[in-house]
Amino acid sequence: MDWAGTAIDFGCFAPLNVFLRVFAEKDIQITYRQAREPMGLLKIDHIRAILSMPAVQQQFEQVHGRMWTEDDVHSMYASFEKHLFASLKDFTDPIPGVVDTIEHLRSQGIKIGSTTGYTDAMMDIVRPDAANKGYRVDNLVTPSKLPAGRPAPFMIYQNMIDLAIPSVDMVVKVGDTIADIKEGVNAKVRSIGLITGSNELGLSLEEYEKTPAEQLRAMKEEVRQRMLNAGADYVLDSIRDLPACIETINASSR
Repeated sequence: MDWAGTAIDFGCFAPLNVFLRVFAEKDIQITYRQAREPMGLLKIDHIRAILSMPAVQQQFEQVHGRMWTEDDVHSMYASFEKHLFASLKDFTDPIPGVVDTIEHLRSQGIKIGSTTGYTDAMMDIVRPDAANKGYRVDNLVTPSKLPAGRPAPFMIYQNMIDLAIPSVDMVVKVGDTIADIKEGVNAKVRSIGLITGSNELGLSLEEYEKTPAEQLRAMKEEVRQRMLNAGADYVLDSIRDLPACIETINASSR
């Protein structure tokens, strides 16, 4: 399981607003879509990814009269951490359906590992606060002590080691971003995308509930195709569909 946008923080808003703020501090204006596109990566890599977008790179050069450097990346990341740590506790509510679904899967003997684009220090805030609200995992791996974060497969493999899972055939990766999907693909496990509450859909819970049904259907279909194009084995409307999907996978493996 991924965390923000998959299990907690409907719409994945905790990092989004901080990215916009950090770039504005450099007098660079980025869109929500630009901020969301690399979501799921380690956050310093996320900053690099936004800076590498041609439109953002051009804007940076116009404003600062030079190309961005690693010094810019690290100063922006320091600002990102400061702002994010100040607000993380406000974005740990479980997404509707998550707590009951995960407990149902756990009752079947399924172990719940987790990966994230957050660091150890960030998850030291997120994990206990989410647990107080009912969401618990059996294992957490961050990119902090690994060779790379997403889309590399190392966090999934570390979960398999920690939870003593002997085969990639016994693992599903569940996430809400393209980086999540590619993480699962690169690990050679079944990769499952979730639409409702996702970064890719990009709606708050209030916006989701107010969006007209036909418009919402079209938005979801666009997300579904984007996830399938990234290599997802399955794309589910919501976390509530996960147990049935796992049953389908088990049946096809017999």
